[in-house]
Amino acid sequence: MTNPMQDKKRPFRSHRPKHFLLETDDDGRVATITLNRPEKKNPLTFESYEELTDLFRALGRADDVRVVVLTGAENNFSSGGDVFDIIEPLTRMSMPDLLDFTRMTGDLVRQMRACPQPIIAAVDGICAGAGAILAMAADHRIATPEAKTAFLFTRVGLAGADMGACGILPRIIGQGRAAELLFTGRVMTAAEGHAWGFYNALHDRAALLGAAQAFARNLADGPWFAHAMTKKMLDQEWAMGIDQLIESEAQAQAICMATGDFRRAFEAFAAKTKPVFEGR
Repeated sequence: MTNPMQDKKRPFRSHRPKHFLLETDDDGRVATITLNRPEKKNPLTFESYEELTDLFRALGRADDVRVVVLTGAENNFSSGGDVFDIIEPLTRMSMPDLLDFTRMTGDLVRQMRACPQPIIAAVDGICAGAGAILAMAADHRIATPEAKTAFLFTRVGLAGADMGACGILPRIIGQGRAAELLFTGRVMTAAEGHAWGFYNALHDRAALLGAAQAFARNLADGPWFAHAMTKKMLDQEWAMGIDQLIESEAQAQAICMATGDFRRAFEAFAAKTKPVFEGR
């Protein structure tokens, strides 16, 4: 069992992305990523895919950011891959180039799952195609009643198996519901998404980002080393049998028990004060 935070070395605030907005709060603990092409409902391009992948990879080495909020500008989350910047060029590519592209897009999900920080998706309006995948790859999702989520790949002649959807989505909402959405490409309403567990909560549009950032702040001020370990185990145990996962959790918990945060939490409880977590 490895320490999920052991490679954290570099501050994250210096990142200046070109294809989306990145803001951190005053102490740098919460980073908010905003997909920012509102005139087209915040689609992704080849460049933004790569930059997002690099950003989440860098988060694995950051020593300041503890939680990430992912959202979209002006009442939409993301319409997925840009039709003219991505879809049209793909129709002219050779198989090796197509495979390079699909591996590159899958790597974005891989880096989102690999970074130790919990990711909170705040979803409004259109959340379709690769946009729905980004929401799916987050650890916690909230939405507005206006959110319309669609894994619409089959509607353009592609498999529903895109960027990990056939493996991850059933674990969130169940095999039958995931199969329906991936076969039909239909819109999942916000109410369905909430009832099925895809969305943890629904908030009015004006309150959405504030609710996401408040939840993120609560996590960031908590035992963030333990949160990173929890995220790692949630992912790692997907492919384990019962004996393996129990042993892995025994190792993970022993690592957490060896941290000063665990001791500080006990001392604060004994003193009837609030613990201050330092991540070590």
